[in-house]
Amino acid sequence: MKLFPFLRPLLEFAVAVCAIVFGLRFITGFFTQASKVYRPNFLRQFYLLFWPLLCMSVGLPFLISFFYLGTLSAYELVLLTAMAALILGFSVPALILHAQYYARNLRTTLVFDPKQNRLEVYEGPVLIPFSKRDLQKVEYITCRSKRLFWSNYNLLRLHLSTGEVLTLTSLLTNLAPVAEFLRNSNLEHRQRWFCFA
Repeated sequence: MKLFPFLRPLLEFAVAVCAIVFGLRFITGFFTQASKVYRPNFLRQFYLLFWPLLCMSVGLPFLISFFYLGTLSAYELVLLTAMAALILGFSVPALILHAQYYARNLRTTLVFDPKQNRLEVYEGPVLIPFSKRDLQKVEYITCRSKRLFWSNYNLLRLHLSTGEVLTLTSLLTNLAPVAEFLRNSNLEHRQRWFCFA
């Protein structure tokens, strides 16, 4: 810890901020009803990015050793390269998917209330009009594995009769209830290793 004296206060500050955010969210949860309007928000992004960012924050200080490349033995270089491959192999795909989903659904708002038979998609302030009978096909794409950092990244593609394709990503909400709601709309469930939008 002598090499990074500034790291401890930063970690303490991060833990304090997270505790305050989750504490406020827990307390306000008693006074609010379940939301039916979904947008990319901080808590959803934090939920999806927690493990990739934790892996990067634990592993990146070790990767600073690459700056001392001339002083490393062959054994240390092999271990460092294996660790770098492991850290980047687990984190980078999730970060790429997150960036892609964020760019895709940054301005998207999903209004979903199955009890009222309501499913609406807004791009910015503009409602995209469609009903269930306008859906020619619905693709629900999920990850093959449930144990990878990017397993929670999935998407729904709604193919409308007008030829337009609406893409809803897991950055908005958990899409399993939406897929269940649309199960009678020619739903196709596909599994991939990486659910690119």
